[in-house]
Amino acid sequence: MPLSSHSERLMGTTITISLVDERADILLQKSFDLLKELEYRFNANSQESELMEINYQAGIAPVKVHPDLFELISVGLEHSLAPSSYLNISIGPLIQTWRIGFSDAKVAQPQEIESVLPLINPHSIELDSSTSTVFLKQKGMKIDLGCLAKGYSADKVAQFLREEGVTSALINLGGNILTIGKNQERGNLPWQIGIQDPANPRGNHLMTIPVVNKSVVTSGIYERHLTVDGKDYHHIFDSQTGYPVETELASLTIISDKSVDGEIWTTRLFGERPASILWQVENLEGIEAILIDKEGHLSCSSGIPTL
Repeated sequence: MPLSSHSERLMGTTITISLVDERADILLQKSFDLLKELEYRFNANSQESELMEINYQAGIAPVKVHPDLFELISVGLEHSLAPSSYLNISIGPLIQTWRIGFSDAKVAQPQEIESVLPLINPHSIELDSSTSTVFLKQKGMKIDLGCLAKGYSADKVAQFLREEGVTSALINLGGNILTIGKNQERGNLPWQIGIQDPANPRGNHLMTIPVVNKSVVTSGIYERHLTVDGKDYHHIFDSQTGYPVETELASLTIISDKSVDGEIWTTRLFGERPASILWQVENLEGIEAILIDKEGHLSCSSGIPTL
């Protein structure tokens, strides 16, 4: 049976789902319907999203939310509060100040950054699991789930497809890939996932890894950036300084069972030194990493050759 694919632009990227199933057309349609529903729930750049209602009510009142949104904010908050984590879901005011990745991107002025830094405080996010409510204690606070939403959404689509009996699928949410089973169209061999060369256009790979029932998430400074007066500003921010993270890395790829874990750890670890990232990954169960520094040097955690 051939592989059936469908692509649409959603969540700020091109999403492609490919699968093998007799009911491929209807399953692809339902998968994209699910993604649209999740985008409506999680989008920090839409005035209509459920997440924006929380941000509008910052400093005013708790907001009752859908269980998916409550779960994702809970996961994000846990990792935002972890020691020395670069992941911070309360970073919304900073993202909106710089707008990197949008047509109106600009270099934020020091006074603008100083004015929003006090609002980037995950300790001021109050969750009540008994009522499924989220409250931002300070007016002007904004949650941004951009570092988690694609991974969580990919996991939800994979869960749906597995429940429908799909045994071979590739879910590609633009730099965020999740596989189900093997590639039945190619002799039931593992899916071959290329690791992008950060120094060259998309489609140029430094290595290819075989993947079965795994997620491959890459975060890099080359995807969304802004160049002003010869200086380059990437979209991965340090919530302590208000500026893009100072890093030796060009990209960090995490291989994990769940896509949301890939998103968590690419973001949590991105500002660390490469040796520290590899040491931490070796101590995380079920997580592997591929690092590419700005010089193009490639490093892998110990489990990569056996995937």
